[in-house]
Amino acid sequence: MPIHDDAAPTAFWLAGREATGEATFDVTSPWDGRLVGTVSVPTEAQVEEAIAASVAVQDEFAATPAHVRAAALDHVQRRLVERTEEIAQLISAENGKPVKWARGEVGRAVSVFRFAAEEARRFNGGEAQRLDTDAGGAGRLALTRRFPRGTVLGIAPFNFPLNLCAHKIAPAIAAGVPIILKPAPATPLSGLILGELLAETELPAGSWSVLPVPNDRMAALVQDERLPVVSFTGSEQVGYAILDSVPRKHCTLELGGNGAAVVLPDFSSEADLDRAAQRIATFSNYQGGQSCISVQRVIADAAVYDRLLPKIVAAVEAQVTGDPSDEATEVGPLVSEAAAQRVESWVDEAVQRGAQLLTGGKRDGASYAPTVLADVPADATLACEEVFGPVLTVRKVEGEAAAFEAVNDSKYGLQAGVFTHDVQAAFRAHRALEVGGVIIGDVPSYRADQMPYGGAKQSGVGREGVRFAMEDYTYERVLVLTGLAL
Repeated sequence: MPIHDDAAPTAFWLAGREATGEATFDVTSPWDGRLVGTVSVPTEAQVEEAIAASVAVQDEFAATPAHVRAAALDHVQRRLVERTEEIAQLISAENGKPVKWARGEVGRAVSVFRFAAEEARRFNGGEAQRLDTDAGGAGRLALTRRFPRGTVLGIAPFNFPLNLCAHKIAPAIAAGVPIILKPAPATPLSGLILGELLAETELPAGSWSVLPVPNDRMAALVQDERLPVVSFTGSEQVGYAILDSVPRKHCTLELGGNGAAVVLPDFSSEADLDRAAQRIATFSNYQGGQSCISVQRVIADAAVYDRLLPKIVAAVEAQVTGDPSDEATEVGPLVSEAAAQRVESWVDEAVQRGAQLLTGGKRDGASYAPTVLADVPADATLACEEVFGPVLTVRKVEGEAAAFEAVNDSKYGLQAGVFTHDVQAAFRAHRALEVGGVIIGDVPSYRADQMPYGGAKQSGVGREGVRFAMEDYTYERVLVLTGLAL
C-alpha cells in the first residue's frame, strides 16, 4: 500500500469486500503535515448494510469450524510479517511514531493474530460437571460452553493504530463473533490494512467490516441494539460516556492511566539505578508518551532518590528526538499540535504553582521535549490526570508503605511497576496496589499481548488479551444431560 495514491482514495471494508462512499477525508503526518492518504467514508446506508450483514451471518460464523477461523488468523499474521517494513512506515507516517517503535508494533500485531489462531483451535472445548453431588442430580451431567453475545463494535484509538485494532478483531474472529471495527479517524490506514489482509481469507462475508466513520457518527453505532457488545479503547471521558449511554450493553473499556514506577531501597546498586533510570526514561517517552501505561510518575524511596534523580534526568536528556522516519529517533511528535499544546499548558500550570522543571518543557509544533519535573503539587492537573505526553514527575517518599499509598493516590489504576529484588515486597505490592497489573523489576509499561490487560478504578472495565477478550465477547450456556450412567 503506498503512502499516498493521488489516483483514488483508500477504500474501506464492508462485510468483507472493498467499498467506497461519497465523502473522503485526508490523513496527514503530525511531524510535517504532509498528506499520508485520503480515506473514503462510508455512507449511512453502507454502515446499515454492514450491521445487517453481521447480524445475518451470526449463526453461520459461530458454526464455522475452528480450523477455518484459525487458518484465516494464521494467514493474517504471515502477511503482516511479509509486509512489516511497509506497514511500519505507514504507522510512522500517519501516527508520528518513530519507525523503530512502529516495527515493534507490527511485531506485536503478528503475535496477537498468532495467539488468536492458537486460541481458536482450543477455545470452547466445554467443561463437564457432575451434578450427582446431591441426590436430586443423580444421573445428570452439566456441559458448559461459550456462545457469542452478538456482533461486537470495536472502537480503536490512534496511539497503536495497528495493534489495538488487532486486539479488537483477532479475538472476535477466533471466537466466531462478527465484528465491526471503527479505527481512529486520525490513524485509519493501519486498521484498513488489516481489512486488506482479512479479505484474502475465506471467512464468511459479513463476519467483519472496517468502517472509518467520523467520531460524530460513533454515537449512532454505540446506540444500535444490534451491536450488543462494545469494546472501546480511549479516553476516560468518552469511555464512561459510552457506558452511561448503554447500561444494558456489555462494554469493555480500556481507558486511561497515570502509570507509576516505584523504586524501593533494595534496588540500590549503581547497575540497578542505571537500569531503572534507563527504563523509566525510555518508557516515559516512547510513543511520545502516548501510551496508557507510559511512566508518568516516579515514586522513589528516600534511600535511593538523590542518586536516582540525576540518572533519570540524564537518561531523559539522552532520548533522541526528531523526524520519526529517522532510524535514530526515539521520540517523535504527538498526534497533533493541539495535543502538544495541552501538554504544554499542564506543565506550565505545574511550574507556575511551584513545580521544579528539571529538563524539557519546550514545544515545537506537535513536538514536546521530553520533560522531568519534581515537587509537583498534588492537586495540579499534571498530578491528577493522564498527561499522554512525554512528561515525567518524580517524588521522594519514606518507606514501602508510603510508596504504595502514593501509587494508590490516583483515580486511575491501570498498571504499576515496582523496582525491587525482594520477592516478599513483590507479593505485598500485588496485594496492596489498586491496579490491573503489577510489574516487578520493571516499568508499568510492560505488556505481553496474551496476558490479561485492563484496569481498576477509573481505568476501565473488563480485560483484553486474546483469550480474555474472547471470553468478553461470549457468554456461558449450560447443557444438562439427564439419565446418564456416570
